[in-house]
Amino acid sequence: MKGLILSGGKGTRLRPITHTSAKQLIPVANKPILFYGIEAMRFAGILEIGIIVGQTRNEIVEAVGSGERWGVQITYIDQPEPLGLAHAVKTACAFLKGDPFVMYLGDNLLKCGISHFVEEFQKSGAHAQILLAKVPNPQDFGVAQLSGDQVVRLVEKPKHPPSDLALVGVYMFDSHIFKAVEKLKPSARGELEITDAIQWLIDQGFEVSSHQVTGWWKDTGKREDLLEANRLACDALETHIDGDVDSESSIYFKVVIEKGAVVRRSKIRGPAIIGKDTLIEDAFIGPFTAIADQCDIRECEIEDSILLDHTVINQIAQRISGSVIGRHVRISHSKERPAAISLLLGENCHIDL
Repeated sequence: MKGLILSGGKGTRLRPITHTSAKQLIPVANKPILFYGIEAMRFAGILEIGIIVGQTRNEIVEAVGSGERWGVQITYIDQPEPLGLAHAVKTACAFLKGDPFVMYLGDNLLKCGISHFVEEFQKSGAHAQILLAKVPNPQDFGVAQLSGDQVVRLVEKPKHPPSDLALVGVYMFDSHIFKAVEKLKPSARGELEITDAIQWLIDQGFEVSSHQVTGWWKDTGKREDLLEANRLACDALETHIDGDVDSESSIYFKVVIEKGAVVRRSKIRGPAIIGKDTLIEDAFIGPFTAIADQCDIRECEIEDSILLDHTVINQIAQRISGSVIGRHVRISHSKERPAAISLLLGENCHIDL
């Protein structure tokens, strides 16, 4: 099988960070979200992976490269406009060459990976397989209606969902999906919907199997979901300290401190991860915090947050919590301070608090 990862979306729900950065490269536990998808494919034995790219092509190519570090071969496929998931399949036809494939949305995370599902699909003889998960807000997703275990109907972001079973962003197809895509017309949203393509397969009598995901799954398109994914990924960490921690500092629970990081007179309560060459001084770093490389954090308290590379935070009296802070952001002390802080900041900001 081949793999197809979609990484061409604009990430409008995560602006302003995604004005200057691909949403699929935002880190979760200091690893770009896109890398989790590539790793899941590799663990499933998929060695040829196409990545759909758009406006952020250069940034993604620079981050991912040829795929050599994972032992896979990466092919980049240009999609000038994100005109729907089925349009992405159509765009990738030359790469896929009629082979069965796994399609993986590049901003999704699955705790259990995809190896079991790929093996199940290969053995089943089904023409397509979808993954489902119960969600409290099915109107925000593609939704499946089942009759027993049989998929009978799929609806994209319905106002009145027929069930609470959302389509997880991982799909498996054989060559029949290409014919389905060719039959599609744009939806009311102006897109070629993958739900419509799968519905065509169902209507034509092709077998579409489903599997309900029991472990956690996260679509990281919004800040709240991104932070929840970070909590879940951090919770899987195991303590590993390669940096320099002085005797006046305290480390509790699951904490990763990467090479070159320096911790002075600080308390870090995990699960948390501190990136390479980052300085933590006279600070408290609370649970579910991921601080990336070459940050400078002094005299402040941070918890349940994601900080990207080269962030500087200095002398902030209020605890920073539930925040996503972009690269090269500088937050420093000011006499006038608000009572609470919750931040979603893009790159190259400088904020005085």
